[in-house]
Amino acid sequence: MKNLKLISTKTVALVTIFLLVISLSANAQKTKKPATMKDCCMMKDGKMMVMKDGKTMPMDKDMTMKNGTICMTNGECTMKDGKKMMMKNGDCMEMSGKMCSDKMKKMKKTKNSKKMTGMNYSCPMHPKVTSNKPGKCSKCGMDLVKKA
Repeated sequence: MKNLKLISTKTVALVTIFLLVISLSANAQKTKKPATMKDCCMMKDGKMMVMKDGKTMPMDKDMTMKNGTICMTNGECTMKDGKKMMMKNGDCMEMSGKMCSDKMKKMKKTKNSKKMTGMNYSCPMHPKVTSNKPGKCSKCGMDLVKKA
């Protein structure tokens, strides 16, 4: 009788552990969606477009952003304080009401590009390790070589 009770206790413990492992592995296999561009409205080729869940479609009605800004189908935006502005090609209004444009994106890219152009030396084993002067690789200690 004592053996039977011990066996049933062990069985319950094993089943519990098994179920716990199954539930943890099921949760671990859930993958995150890849990062997509934020939802926004934008002026593209002279037409107002809406980006929703990574899909771009023509803007067919006026939209009110979270901060109270209203974007109209003709590209005119009225801010909460009453100021008006006209969107130009490449301008984008996020749903939060934050304005961004191609010029801003290009400026960010140019800043990064300028930083990279000054990097004349790199590690033969780790090409991402770069410097603007001779030295040693921070990962493996090899001498940095001049880029061609």
